[in-house]
Amino acid sequence: MTDRPASSAASAFTRCMPLDKLETKPGLKRILGPGSLIALGVGTTIGAGLFSLTGIAASENAGPAVVLAFMIAALACGFAGLCYSELASMIPIAGSAYTYAYVTLGELVAWVIGWDLVLEYAVGAATVAVSWSRYVVSLLDSWGLVLPPRFTASPFETVQMPDGSMTSGLVNLPAAAIIGLVSLILIRGISQSAQVNAVIVTIKLLIIAAFIGFGISYIHPSNYHPFIPPNDGTFGHFGFSGIMRAAGTIFFAYVGFDAVSTTAQETKNPARDMPIGILGSLLVCTLAYVCFSFVMTGLVNYKDMLGDAAPVATAINHTPFHWLQLAIKIGIICGFTSVLMGLLLGQSRVFFAMSRDGLLPPMFSKTHPRFQTPWLSNLFFMLITSILAAFLPISDLGHMTSIGTLLAFVLVCAGVMVLRRKAPNATRAFRVPGGDIIPVLGILSCGSVMLSLDKLTWIRLVVWLAIGMVIYLGYGRYQSKLARS
Repeated sequence: MTDRPASSAASAFTRCMPLDKLETKPGLKRILGPGSLIALGVGTTIGAGLFSLTGIAASENAGPAVVLAFMIAALACGFAGLCYSELASMIPIAGSAYTYAYVTLGELVAWVIGWDLVLEYAVGAATVAVSWSRYVVSLLDSWGLVLPPRFTASPFETVQMPDGSMTSGLVNLPAAAIIGLVSLILIRGISQSAQVNAVIVTIKLLIIAAFIGFGISYIHPSNYHPFIPPNDGTFGHFGFSGIMRAAGTIFFAYVGFDAVSTTAQETKNPARDMPIGILGSLLVCTLAYVCFSFVMTGLVNYKDMLGDAAPVATAINHTPFHWLQLAIKIGIICGFTSVLMGLLLGQSRVFFAMSRDGLLPPMFSKTHPRFQTPWLSNLFFMLITSILAAFLPISDLGHMTSIGTLLAFVLVCAGVMVLRRKAPNATRAFRVPGGDIIPVLGILSCGSVMLSLDKLTWIRLVVWLAIGMVIYLGYGRYQSKLARS
């Protein structure tokens, strides 16, 4: 196949990677089965969205109707998940939404979504690492092991010293350390990473089941009234708009199945296993989110969770099972660890795919001679993400990750419709039923949740994409394999 001259801006922006030209040569080990994929999706999905953002979304946006917000987010994810499954069964290589966009919507859109995914995973991983650090410090304190306060907080945070004085933090070393440890596990190999993740996910699901099982008998029905608090006159503060804003806030929690799709090139039978992994993990996580949030808002009135950084611990205090607090802390730490593993894995695979296609320097697609993992990508993001986690505080980074996830989902849904028209006879091991109905519903549902997010989140996304465009126009546009073919 010969492209039109790369000097043409139109051809550079719209050229697509043909299905028969996709790079499928050996490089990553194909050792993951459907069980490992579901565990990866659950491990990446159940974390901060369940243990922290549930209380925030309930107290600030939706009240007890946060349960409905999780259902709305899950519905939008379900539409997108079906579309992911069709494309993953057709395009069994690393790269997730980036690769799907390259085949269907063109190089410019692929670059935008790849650059967007890099931000999504980096910000998400840094945020989770800081949360992990806080819970570990709290757990160690309960055991009498006190870490130096200034080395557990960023320079923008205030900490209390042992003598009672207040000062600024220096660096969040635990947050940087966990990113380094997880990155080294990922470099060691996908098989070892999957085994560690499976153990962590098992512990996490047992803790969630214990919270639901022990807490359901102590629910106060009065806490569910009103189930949908009336809007206070501000968009996003309760009422229907509050439910939609809550859905947008917690949406990034569903990034797990996007991480599943980044491992297509490490899956034994991607045509069969990818749909099982994507849809299976989405089903397990949706059930966990809905049941967990229902019990938590029944134990604690949503008004009492305002500003509460640990709403789960507050909820446990409404039961006689105080031993659950220690178990929940351990479960949360395990949960955050598996989320980090999934985010850093997905991040390195997207960079690997972009480098493989020439849009980024070739060093990022080199695999380790022994472990067969993209180790330079892992090291690069270990450095970048650990710096973010060590020196920046948690703010509203959850919103930033959510909008990136939603944009990826919208483009994947559009890609399904485009590829059906460009390659109607291509083999599809899994096909979304109902023609274009589900892809269109995916675009509309994810798009409406995007519109519910605040203006600052949109501004940050535009600025990040503008930086990406400078890199693409200066390097990727001329160095991509399609430009040089």
